Amino acid sequence: MSVFPNVEKIKFEGKKLNSDLAFNYYNPNEKIAGKTMEDHLRFSVAYWHTFTYDGSDPFGTGTMLRPWDKYHGMDLAKARVEAAFEFFEKLGNPYFCFHDRDVAPEGSTLRETNKNLDVIISMFKDYMKTSNVKLLWNTANMFTNPRFVHGAASTSNADVYAYAAAQVKKGLETAVELGAENYVFWGGREGYESLLNTDLKLEQDNLARFFHMAVDYAKEIGFTGQFLIEPKPKEPTTHQYDFDAATTIAFLKTYGLDPYFKLNLEANHATLAGHTFEHEIRVARTNGFLGSLDANQGNLLLGWDTDEFPTNLYATTLTMYEVLKNGGLGSGGLNFDAKTRRTSFDTDDLFYSHIAGMDAYAIGLKVANRLIEDKVFENIIDERYSSFKTGIGKDIVEGRANFKTLEDYIIDKEDITNKSGRIEKIKHTINRYILMES
Repeated sequence: MSVFPNVEKIKFEGKKLNSDLAFNYYNPNEKIAGKTMEDHLRFSVAYWHTFTYDGSDPFGTGTMLRPWDKYHGMDLAKARVEAAFEFFEKLGNPYFCFHDRDVAPEGSTLRETNKNLDVIISMFKDYMKTSNVKLLWNTANMFTNPRFVHGAASTSNADVYAYAAAQVKKGLETAVELGAENYVFWGGREGYESLLNTDLKLEQDNLARFFHMAVDYAKEIGFTGQFLIEPKPKEPTTHQYDFDAATTIAFLKTYGLDPYFKLNLEANHATLAGHTFEHEIRVARTNGFLGSLDANQGNLLLGWDTDEFPTNLYATTLTMYEVLKNGGLGSGGLNFDAKTRRTSFDTDDLFYSHIAGMDAYAIGLKVANRLIEDKVFENIIDERYSSFKTGIGKDIVEGRANFKTLEDYIIDKEDITNKSGRIEKIKHTINRYILMES
């Protein structure tokens, strides 16, 4: 029996307003720069927000009564699998992602918990045989249970560290079994609350040891997917060790982990770190660490991780510009780590929200491609830095300059003339491209 009886398979209808349950811009088969939209965007549905989130927030209980919520325990877990694959079939997303504790409940021991997980993984395998959906990545929830109050791989308790290692071991085995293209580490509580009781060096050393053990075990069992780390600056801890892209890259290089890891970047996490999403992507891209993206947006009037569906066309355009300049996301994708608002509690809202996000990124892809084809930013940047292409500027870039030659060049120069950065003109140009496409 269908749990989404009001929804047929979502189709591309173009720029028509006949139906709210249709794509106006996302045409999976349309080719952009030699690849289909589906291949560029690699959309993924987040299991946790879509099938387990109940609408609760710090000030109120859940508002979302789902058809599968009449069940409990393993029966609930099984019902969610059935609902998930109906949703995937109707939405047409090529990928999904999950935490281990999203899909199966914990038992009294890790052994019992693993048995529960095995049942659900077996269901996933059966459904995936007849479905087009694949696993973009899976990860371990090492932040919800009270055992992780002091962290997981950065904990002060060796028993918790051992539990976390065993949990990730199972996660990597699950990744192999389901053919995951990536495995994500999101250190929800890998950080500190106060330096007054924290051995920061030991915690970071132990975190690095944990990642090296994961690399070793992945090789042992034949997992060939990409390892990803997802930065986040704060919430729930005061300061997390993977604060932002730059901090995480420095950590990976410090501990010799850079050959094995790339970054899974989230828009709302960038906001919390005081950055734009495109800033975080640019930092990762220019350093060779761009792996995958969590597509959402934050509410700039609020100071926490609101995980809203992405609808800001300016942001999706600049995001896709970075992705295209990177040559794509490789084995990564655009995962909707986003949830419907607490007031959007109808089950059909799950479709409206994903359609909005997918169309927003489809527009962003098309606009970004035109910006690249017309060399809009390239021409602006080439002109702005033209002084480094000849004369003393070229000497600087090519390593022929030193303090003495630079002094000799500048010491008698009377005037230094700068050129306008024309920020407002550039933003107006982006708006024009967006409006022409939409």
